[in-house]
Amino acid sequence: MKNYIDLSNYLYVCCLLFLFSLYIACESVPATKQQDTAKREVVEDKGTDTELKVKSKMQKNVQAPVAEKVKKELTIHNHTRTDNYYWLKERENQKVIDYLTAENAYKDEVMKEVKPFQEELYQEIIGRIKQTDESVPYRLRGYYYYVRFEEGKEYPVYCRKKGSLETGKEEIMLNVNEMAEGHEFYRIASFQVSKNNELLTFGVDTVGRRKYTIHVKNLATGEVYKDAIPNTTGRGVWANDNKTFFYTTKDSTLRSDKIFAHTLGDDVTKDKEIYHEKDKTFDVFVYKTKSDRYIMIGSYSTLSTEYRFVDADKPYDAFSIIEPRGPKHEYEVDHYGDYFYITTNDNAKNFRLMKTSVDKTTKDNWEEVIPHRDDVLLTGITIFKNYLVVSERKNGLRQLRIIRWDDQSEHYLDFGEPAYLAYVSRNPEFDTDVLRYGYTSLTTPNSTFDYNMTSKAKTLLKEQEVIDDKFDKKNYVTERLYATARDGVKVPISLVYRKGTKQDGNNPTLLYGYGSYGASMDPYFSSSRLSLLDRGFVFAMAHIRGGEEMGRYWYEDGKLLKKKNTFTDFVDCAKYLIAEKWTNADKLIAQGGSAGGLLVGAVSNMNPELFKGIIADVPFVDVVTTMLDENIPLTTSEYDEWGNPNNKEYYDYILSYSPYDQVAAKEYPNMLITTGLHDSQVQYWEPAKWVAKLRELKTDDNILLLDTNMDAGHGGSSGRFARQKLTALQYAFMLDLMGIQE
Repeated sequence: MKNYIDLSNYLYVCCLLFLFSLYIACESVPATKQQDTAKREVVEDKGTDTELKVKSKMQKNVQAPVAEKVKKELTIHNHTRTDNYYWLKERENQKVIDYLTAENAYKDEVMKEVKPFQEELYQEIIGRIKQTDESVPYRLRGYYYYVRFEEGKEYPVYCRKKGSLETGKEEIMLNVNEMAEGHEFYRIASFQVSKNNELLTFGVDTVGRRKYTIHVKNLATGEVYKDAIPNTTGRGVWANDNKTFFYTTKDSTLRSDKIFAHTLGDDVTKDKEIYHEKDKTFDVFVYKTKSDRYIMIGSYSTLSTEYRFVDADKPYDAFSIIEPRGPKHEYEVDHYGDYFYITTNDNAKNFRLMKTSVDKTTKDNWEEVIPHRDDVLLTGITIFKNYLVVSERKNGLRQLRIIRWDDQSEHYLDFGEPAYLAYVSRNPEFDTDVLRYGYTSLTTPNSTFDYNMTSKAKTLLKEQEVIDDKFDKKNYVTERLYATARDGVKVPISLVYRKGTKQDGNNPTLLYGYGSYGASMDPYFSSSRLSLLDRGFVFAMAHIRGGEEMGRYWYEDGKLLKKKNTFTDFVDCAKYLIAEKWTNADKLIAQGGSAGGLLVGAVSNMNPELFKGIIADVPFVDVVTTMLDENIPLTTSEYDEWGNPNNKEYYDYILSYSPYDQVAAKEYPNMLITTGLHDSQVQYWEPAKWVAKLRELKTDDNILLLDTNMDAGHGGSSGRFARQKLTALQYAFMLDLMGIQE
């Protein structure tokens, strides 16, 4: 809900990482991301503390919409809050749609003089995207699977070839461009091929609400069966009989709560319910082990997990529990031979690896394989016939550790940059000594490698191509800095800028942060970001507490009753960048999305004087009201992240930082706030209410804009080009604030 990168879908998204090399070229600054010299138009302003003031083209004399005030009193713990904009939750109320439409029109009018520059930026950004592109194929059960894009088309084409890439005939499994015709929004959630290679399940969302309908396609005949299953997470997991698949449905709050089994041809309304997760603080998911031997059902909350399994050859047998759930016990399960391999935080804050016989799975039978380490976070494993690949995090950076099963010899891959993102890519085959992995940094486009774990030879298969004759990654510099937080903790900052940038305190700078859910923000390349760097911007990523960059304690120090560490870390990073003369308060812009929107929202109340502008994407800002409403998607499952405000201690603490509740009559930075009408994770009314209250109370004449995508949800537009329209808007907004208009 508040997580910009959608942790609820993380497990199956990881299975689609082979798409990353194509999509990352299209991404804006997360989570949300050529000229040699920046041209700044300035005028004298001797009546202020600064000697020069940039000239913005954004219009301040446009009449802003005024939301109607309807008094609503909310009382709990003998404390009453008055919410005058509570009515904006009424999605079906035409007055709500009219208000959002008026805000969009106001944004367009304010940005009218900047619009040509915004269009120029859009063309520049999409001009760097390779129109006709193709992912690196991966091999599974005799087929090579890949995804490609066609010139001028918004959506991917999912393909495969049998036997050989050179001689095999291309089979188009899904041409999403054709499927999306007539839809403003269209997204494929996941596709899964049956073990006999003949059938395909895939999920479709045409609204942006992340409620997918699962369809089944016969890959030999092209027929799409009538077995359409609505209101799911989008993923169908095949049993080994090639006719049964498992899927997950959502309840009225969009919590994934039930697992069903469907047999082809049967009435979907009579599908067998396999598991119902009745605890409202838990969600469920289903997957198949890499060995193809077991179907796994996982139940998870923020701090607890539980797994069940069944033989994939016997899909309707009863599932068995690996280890019953326990408070604050998290574990994950994979399979190899006669053992389940389990990563667990049992007596291991940074996790350790265990194994246990498939016949004796409970914790009292677990044997240690990799012990706990105080300075290394174990984040996952990938199993091959001869090797175990361990994904770890040390000193804030990912590392890949290769271990032979037979003699336990091991080594690490060397990446050679101070700040980077390395990740295990798509590796569906078990009997191979080749590891497919991805690599990117703030200066290095996303690259796909094959690594022979025996010979240690690396083969670069593909580097994301930037369609720009002027681009040369040697023209950019990346650094790893450390700001000292007010309690003495060292907070990493990843930095990138164009070579020749002077550390003179005068650089326009974008500071990005997230800091929630233990989600680590790793430095990655963005071709769209070049439009900022080449105009003199410095881009900084603050690896603040609440993430997991520095280990599990880093996460625990930024959640619940320690949540404010996230905000003060970000503020201290901003102060550090100013003190070290990377920028100044009149040149610094903060950005965050979803829970990162909460971050910049809280910071805008705490230290508005530090920032010239703030960009808040789909921001989670009405924290108290949302966390008190169990009917809102995902609220109950996140009590372990934010705290349950039905408890007065948590109510008081959350209230003290909730951005909407803390809006006051004072000056705020220039602000651009975005949302989607169909957002399933942060409901549109949170940013809408926030903007309305800011308009009412703020005492400055700075720009305040709300951009609502009326046809999308949490992730924005679905097309690879269409999504860049928002990026161009954001870039035009921040560049104009700096007086950069070309």
